[in-house]
Amino acid sequence: MASETDDEIAGRAADLVVQIATTLAARAPELTVALTAALSDAIADVRDGPMILDLMRASVEANLEMLADTLRYDIPIDEISTPAVADEYARRLAQRGISSNALVRAYRLGQQHVVDWAFAEIARREPDTRVAFTAGQRVITVTFKYVDKISEAVVDQYESELERWMAARNTVRTVTLDNLLAGKRTDVPTTEAGLGYRLRRHHLGVVLWSAGTGPSGADLRQLERVLVAMSEAAGGTGKPLFFAKDQLTAWGWIGLGRDGAPPRIGDLTTVLERAPSGTFAATGTTAAGPEGFRITHLEAAHAQQVALVAQDRARTLTAFADPEVRVAALLAGDVEAARRMVRRALGQLAADTEHAHKLRDTLLTFLAANRSYTATSERIHLHKNTVKYRVDKALDERGRPLDDERLDLELALIACRWLGRAVLDSPEQ
Repeated sequence: MASETDDEIAGRAADLVVQIATTLAARAPELTVALTAALSDAIADVRDGPMILDLMRASVEANLEMLADTLRYDIPIDEISTPAVADEYARRLAQRGISSNALVRAYRLGQQHVVDWAFAEIARREPDTRVAFTAGQRVITVTFKYVDKISEAVVDQYESELERWMAARNTVRTVTLDNLLAGKRTDVPTTEAGLGYRLRRHHLGVVLWSAGTGPSGADLRQLERVLVAMSEAAGGTGKPLFFAKDQLTAWGWIGLGRDGAPPRIGDLTTVLERAPSGTFAATGTTAAGPEGFRITHLEAAHAQQVALVAQDRARTLTAFADPEVRVAALLAGDVEAARRMVRRALGQLAADTEHAHKLRDTLLTFLAANRSYTATSERIHLHKNTVKYRVDKALDERGRPLDDERLDLELALIACRWLGRAVLDSPEQ
């Protein structure tokens, strides 16, 4: 018997591919059940509720049927279009904020599942390895191109819907937030639905902002990741509420449960220190219920104002829970008046120099430690004699004794620590 030519082998392989495609179309409902279960087990996000699961099942079946037609009738990949139900499934994932990575992964896992099934069918039907190999190559090539084309199309649908949905949702959120932050009476269940966030618990308000050194859109994504990390560090319950105020600024709320245990400032500071350079945050104090939601945000906004006045002297985290920050927030409301008070209360100690900075910080710590040299030395890790020298030197440069207008002295020192050069005298003056 003469050996078959390459064309004859290719012809037999093409017939085999048609048989496989015909079987795939006939068994699409059965394969859909198995593939849907496999995807559901492998990717938790794609089974977000009964409706999403039903849409996934319908999308899988529609794609199997279209792939079968593409193989059976040799339809050019450029001429196929995405099944309508697959587009709808992508849009629903976008509306739920599920990552597009889950969508793409589902298509790649589906591709592998179909190829494995097809190879098993080929092995069962065709003993000639040359024909089986050629048919297998054809199945792999078409399936890969099909999945590549369809997954790219559904991701486009996903991104378009995500942009539209976020814009619409932000419109609702903006109105809802405006009413809530203005202290207007609102229906709590309706407000929670509009925000996608529970109000009947304790909250920690956060304001985040970026120096804006990254590409467009990167800063907000970065800020949202920081908020999530802060929520984890604070022991937050559920997903925090993130609201983009502009391209570089965002408002956030972290749910803390009913006990409202305040997070440790050090833990939140660590999160900010690990964040990309140029990322800043301000926090309020924990507060409960809808009114607490409003109050903690206002406190965070006041703390942010302190950082904005300080400019390059701002710390990565400015917490309203710090008593000094609360005082500095009041002083930041009238920077010019604060500057005059600093100059009057501190004299030469108000100079914007490293020398004056060390003396001011030591003196403020000394006052906070109830004038104890020992306690001050322990807090700032200096010898007691060094502390005494600095306190005496600070009072000498002030030009007045410690108890002369003591309140103004403390306020001025706090202003210098938190508001920086905005209230200091430049060395040239």
